[in-house]
Amino acid sequence: MRRREFIVTLGGAAAWPFVACTQETAGNLPRIGAIQSARSENSAAFEQGLREAGYVDGQNIVLESRFPGAAIDRLDEVARELVALKCSVIFASNPYSIRAARKATSTIPIVGVDLESDPVSSGLAKSLARPGGNFTGFFLDIPELGGKQIELLIEAVPKLSRLAVLWDATIGAVQFHATEMAPRPASVTLQSLPIRGMEDIHGAVEEAVHEQAHGLVVLSSPLIFLQRSQIANTALNARLPAINLFNSFPKVGGLMAYGPDFPSIFTQAAGYVARILAGANPGELPIQRPTKFALVINLKTARALGLTVPDKLLALADEVIE
Repeated sequence: MRRREFIVTLGGAAAWPFVACTQETAGNLPRIGAIQSARSENSAAFEQGLREAGYVDGQNIVLESRFPGAAIDRLDEVARELVALKCSVIFASNPYSIRAARKATSTIPIVGVDLESDPVSSGLAKSLARPGGNFTGFFLDIPELGGKQIELLIEAVPKLSRLAVLWDATIGAVQFHATEMAPRPASVTLQSLPIRGMEDIHGAVEEAVHEQAHGLVVLSSPLIFLQRSQIANTALNARLPAINLFNSFPKVGGLMAYGPDFPSIFTQAAGYVARILAGANPGELPIQRPTKFALVINLKTARALGLTVPDKLLALADEVIE
């Protein structure tokens, strides 16, 4: 081997994780399966996280991304497909895809992101510190976050006395009940707006208007993430100030968001995938929860609603969309 070639070879080995080199020597690159609802800033953050960890699709890994959207009934098939492809790790970005992946394999490591479940009580993990088995991930598991959103919406709409809560009845019961029980002024009553599909959104908002709601708290679910633009537009057209925990919600026309930095969570999930490819045991990687939360306010939407957002609230905001 020529000296120049030898140096290049050494440089490549240093830049790539060890497992990628051994797999490539064996003649095939490690495959990462990824089940995500849709292409978004979150899926882009996951891919960026892989690159930052030294894994590039087509160079030292093959990324098998699947975006089934709202077709929950297809998830079992998608998970089985990724198992049949002999993926080295499966990334599952919501509770439905986590369940499908867990059903499809008990041996392939799974890294999950779940905003709606408690990982221990749901049986996904033995404990947060040592989840055990072939699973680990990132969980929001703060159902009382809805109470904070109520508090912020009341700050933005001081005369608010009737508040509607839009939630996904297929997965969000714990979230809704925690929101319902959260402390709030005695003068503020809640109206429950359960939905089960995108076709229910318009009717739910109409019901809120009919009951003279002054604001809308939108809880989280994969369905709600996929339909956040529709929900934001429907609420704006109905002149309902709305808050959600997805920080992209105000960017598509919602009034406010308060929640964790979701792209950051997906980047961290990619870091876990990289650690597993390098030999880490998923059952020994602690389940993590977000520690940083951001308030985002859309002033254009506020003006369209005829609202003047108090200076005190604007001062608390991490991002203000003009």
